[in-house]
Parts: sequence; C-alpha cells; structure tokens
Amino acid sequence: MEFSIKSGSPEKQRTGCVVVGVFEGRKLSVSAMDIDKASGGYVAEVLRRGDLEGKAGTCLLLHNVPKIPSDRVLLVGLGRERDFHETAYRTALATATKGLKTTGATEVMLCLTDLPIKRRDTGWKVEQAVLTIMDGVYRFDQLKTKAVPAKRALRKVSLHVDSRGEIPEGEAAVARGYAIAEGACFAKDLGNLPANICTPTYLGEQAQDLGKKHGFKVEVLEQKDMEKLGMGSFLAVAQGSRQPPKLIVMEYLGGKKEDAPVALVGKGVTFDTGGISLKPAAEMDEMKYDMCGAASVLGTMKAIALMKLPLNVIGVIPATENMPGGMAVKPGDIVTTMSGQTVEILNTDAEGRLILCDALTYVEKYKPAAVVDIATLTGAMVIALGHVATGLFANSDPLARELLHAGEESWDRAWHMPLWDEYQEGLKSNFADIPNIASRAAGSVTAACFLSRFTKAYSWAHLDIAGTAWKSGAEKGATGRPVPLLAHFLVKRAA
Repeated sequence: MEFSIKSGSPEKQRTGCVVVGVFEGRKLSVSAMDIDKASGGYVAEVLRRGDLEGKAGTCLLLHNVPKIPSDRVLLVGLGRERDFHETAYRTALATATKGLKTTGATEVMLCLTDLPIKRRDTGWKVEQAVLTIMDGVYRFDQLKTKAVPAKRALRKVSLHVDSRGEIPEGEAAVARGYAIAEGACFAKDLGNLPANICTPTYLGEQAQDLGKKHGFKVEVLEQKDMEKLGMGSFLAVAQGSRQPPKLIVMEYLGGKKEDAPVALVGKGVTFDTGGISLKPAAEMDEMKYDMCGAASVLGTMKAIALMKLPLNVIGVIPATENMPGGMAVKPGDIVTTMSGQTVEILNTDAEGRLILCDALTYVEKYKPAAVVDIATLTGAMVIALGHVATGLFANSDPLARELLHAGEESWDRAWHMPLWDEYQEGLKSNFADIPNIASRAAGSVTAACFLSRFTKAYSWAHLDIAGTAWKSGAEKGATGRPVPLLAHFLVKRAA
C-alpha cells in the first residue's frame, strides 16, 4: 500500500473516495464543510434526513455527490466533539477503514488526519492513520485453500493536512508509521501461524532470512551450544519436546562501534501445553501465541532495519516448545541456570521465566545500556490489566519512564507495576536458591521478581504482554503489540 501527504482542497480531489468526519449532532468537520459547500448543501441535506447522527463507530457512504469529482464520499461518525481524543480518533480511523473495504475504491483521500486533537501534532495523527489502516486491511488467509474473495484492494491512501508546511512532518511520519506497521504485520504473521509450522527451527530460519535481507548478523545456537553455556533452566523446559530448542541471536549494529547496545529478549515458546502441569483443554489452541514476545522482537528488528535506525540493538530469542512426555521436566526437579543459581521447578507451566532467565544472563556479554524482555508470561497480568495495557516492571525508574512515554507516543500503552522488595519474600525454597513460582497472589509481580534475580548487571525492564499480544473470539488473532512501543522506544534512544 502507498501512503502520501496532500494539502489540497478535499472538494477538488478526483479519487475513488474522500473520507470526512461528522461529529455527534450532525456537526460537520472542516473538510466535510468544504465538501458540503461545494455540493450546494447536499451533505447537510442527507444528514437532516437522519441517515447519520455522527456517533462513533458509524459511517455513511455517498455516491455521485453533486459537483464533487470524487466517485464517493464516506462520512465517518466522530462522536462528541468535546470528547474527541486519541481513542476516538483511532476508532474513527478503524471505522473508515472498515467502510472503505466494502467499496471498490482503490485510491482514497483521508481527511481525518486534519482533525484537531489536543496535545497531538500532525506527525502523530499521520502515523496513527498509517498504523490503523494497515492493521485494518491485514488478513491472514495464506493457509486457506479457498481464501475469501475480496473486493479490489485499497492501494493508495492520501492523508490530508491543513497546510503545505505540514507536508515534511507528515511524510516523515508516513515513513516511520509504515516501517512500524510492516514490523507489526510480520509479528502478527508469526503469531498466527500454527505451532506445527512455526517451530523453534522456523523462528530461527525467519530470523536468518530477516538478517540477510536487511544486512545484520544472525546466529542460531543449538542445544549443544546451550549445554556448553550451562543453560540448564532453558534446556529443562525443552527436554520434553521432540523439536530442538534454538537460541536466536540477532545483532543490528547501526550505531557507533563503541556504543553500548540495547538488548531485546523475547519469550519464544512456540507451543505451551503447560508440560506435566498440563493446561485445561479449553482454548489451549491459543497457546501457539506463547511466542508473541519472540515475534515482537523479530517485528521490531524489521521495523528498525526499515528505518535504518542509527543504534546498536541485540535481539535474543530463547525458542522451544513446552510439552509433556517421558523426558519432560517434573514438578520438584531442581535445575542450574546459566547464572549458577539453582531453581526448584514447582510448576512446569511457569516455563517462560525458566527460559528467559538464561537468556537474560546470556545478554550480559554485550554489556548492554538497557535490556527489555517481552513475554506472554502470566495469566495474572490479564486479571490485573485486562487486554488494554501491557504490564511494565523495571529495576530502573528512568528506563520505565522511557518505555511508558514510548507507549503513550505510539498509543501502545503500558502500566508501571510495582517491583518492591516485599514481593521477593514469596520466592523461597527449602531445597534450591529460588522456586519458579510463589503463591497465587500478585502472580505477575512475583514472576517479574523471579526474572529480576538475573538482571543485577544492567538496567532492565520486563513487558508482560499476556493480555495484549492476541485477541480471542470473533477477532481472534495476534495484535502485533508491543512492536509500536518498542520501535518508539528505540527511535527515541537513537535520537
């Protein structure tokens, strides 16, 4: 899809469709007023008939609007004007995209990016438009023998701005938004693939292909390599599966040679049965999404490569299945991590922290400026924050603030959770240095506390994406989060 920035008069555009907004109470946006005036009041007359009230989530398609060269005009409800903020804007964009997909228009001019939003500039509005439209047209149907036939695909989108002076800012935002959207779509594709295709080996191959295409180094460590490194915790999770584990290491060196890198560590459990602590059967198919942390690292690496970001970034993915079987790790087993600390495994379904702890120790070798791990780690995170915000834990308040700000800028938001010493009290074992679970209370916090035991050497943050990495129900599928958050965090770091 092609995106461009235009500042021309909406009523003079010769295109497949012009999209304009209508506030609740049938109040026209500025661009809609221009269309209405040029058409001799036709739009206002249609609204007076009651076909559109302007409520959020609604739209109305008009054909053959008098004196308007565009084939169609799509009116999009914006809700109450005084409540028109970021969420309402994104809802309008999503509604417009859904409406456009029902038409045969291949080229459109979107006049929603010229709407005023408090504290948001043109760049933000343009980037969100690119991200929302790309998300709205995304389809995962490559495994269907008879894909649902679509109308002519939307190919070109012109995003309207008020003045020519805003065009450079808009064009920069288009480039940034497109790169992030491409990364998010890559992450969604990986997440949506079934576990019989998206294995640890497949993830390694995808990383290698990505490195070849964009010119960064990729190394895939095998089981024997991990044995030499002493990754007993990671290998304990892998030993129940016939699929060989992989430690995927990507080195994107876009900054100065002497600059310390930022490390991203993504949980890559390509299928999680729970192991011997078997999960219930209902919705277990969704455990193919337990590698969405890994997918987000791969998606972010793609985004920063497309942006040619002047920064050194290391991506590390411990990839494995968690399966039951005669060789599977058992509750009560004690393993030795790469750090030398011993762990009593009380629940084999708390496996994500067992593979991450060795990966977090591994990245010490890079002397990183900061480390962020991303994982679908705990169901407790879903109970705490639902499916709106990602849980953020950190041993560094400045790093936490960076990530929170990146989430606000990308509208891929996180919430700062506590990581106080008092929560560490639950992690006590009679037989090892640390158990892999505490009590049920504050389960997402104690999981982060477990990981913090392996991050003493650097500034570290943990993103628990269990509630935000995928959707269930009718819209079932991976979301691509938190690629936008991570990309903005790295863009800011590079600046």
